[in-house]
Amino acid sequence: MWRNRNVWIILLGEFVVGLGLWAGIIGNLAFMQEVVPSDFHKSLIISCGILAGLVVGPMAGRIIDQSKKKTVVQMASIGRIISVLFMFIALYTNSVIWMILFLITLQIAAAFYMPALQSIIPMIAKEQDLITLNAWQMNARTISRIIGTAAAGFMLSFFELKWLYIISFIVYLGMFVITSLLQLDEASTETMTNKEKGNFKEVLPMIKEHPVVLMTLVLMLIPTLFLGSFNLVIMKISEIHQSTTISGLLYTVEGIGFMLGAAGLKMIADRVQMGTLLFSLAFIIGSMELLLLLAETPFFALVAFGVFGFSVGCFFPTTMVIFQKQVPKQFHGRFFSFRNMIDSVVFQIVLLSTGMMLDLIGLSGMGLVFGIISLSLTTTFLFYAKKKNVVMHAH
Repeated sequence: MWRNRNVWIILLGEFVVGLGLWAGIIGNLAFMQEVVPSDFHKSLIISCGILAGLVVGPMAGRIIDQSKKKTVVQMASIGRIISVLFMFIALYTNSVIWMILFLITLQIAAAFYMPALQSIIPMIAKEQDLITLNAWQMNARTISRIIGTAAAGFMLSFFELKWLYIISFIVYLGMFVITSLLQLDEASTETMTNKEKGNFKEVLPMIKEHPVVLMTLVLMLIPTLFLGSFNLVIMKISEIHQSTTISGLLYTVEGIGFMLGAAGLKMIADRVQMGTLLFSLAFIIGSMELLLLLAETPFFALVAFGVFGFSVGCFFPTTMVIFQKQVPKQFHGRFFSFRNMIDSVVFQIVLLSTGMMLDLIGLSGMGLVFGIISLSLTTTFLFYAKKKNVVMHAH
């Protein structure tokens, strides 16, 4: 696998685009602090971009299935380059409207880029290497998040805000150049019939025909409960302990745990059956949500985030392999667009629910609710899989 140039292009591209993305996110927060006084208005501005990504999701999935994946990725890179130009105008005019255009364009580009990338991975890797490539792709994303946020925060201390977007612009140009080097055999895409290309509505019947895909989609809700509440929970723990140091430790422990999980996944997957692994990870993640009941003790808070990071580092690449192998290839673009849309909607619902529960029942109550939901879902689908004799594997 490591001799395949396409693998290195994908991993390098994921790392590079992550640097640009996180530099832009830190820049957006700094810009909004200067021109948008209301926290509610800030959340509405961010939601505009997310909503745009949801709206174009069905069209993006259909286009990805009908077009060459490399072309889609390159066009998405051009979309990101154009989006940064809007942000330069926003900085020059001090206008929120141009920033909203930046966010909308960026999210539309992401709505095409991510599903196309997830469709490319099974095209460039052998079946036995899929789990390793998916794990390292997520590791590249995690490393870029750590380096990108740290570097952007450092730069803001010494340089003007515009330099973050200059770097983003250069990075996205680099991404376009890197993806142009991809060598994919996409002749089969051109010979697909119109019926095979289909429309977005055909995704739901396809999911119903594949119970493994449906179960995996539902099980993905479990880590999303923790991820959607991630930043708010860390802020709450920091507030409980009246320490900003612990928030940095929690981010660090989770990031290290994630990378260790992704790096060691191949070794674990070789020894544990895919279905057993997925349900075990779901149980562990649900248990870590329950462990937030003891978050007033720093040790238990760090354990919860560290074990969660390791479990998610194994969980997401495993689910991705199941999707890439179980979903028919002619549905990959539409399905991954559909999955990204679900992620966005659930993430927003969890975020709002977390804020409400932290106000009403506190961190312990929220951990109890999320833990019970997660363990109940896992148990229900485990019994369903055994009753229906559903075999969960990646082949």
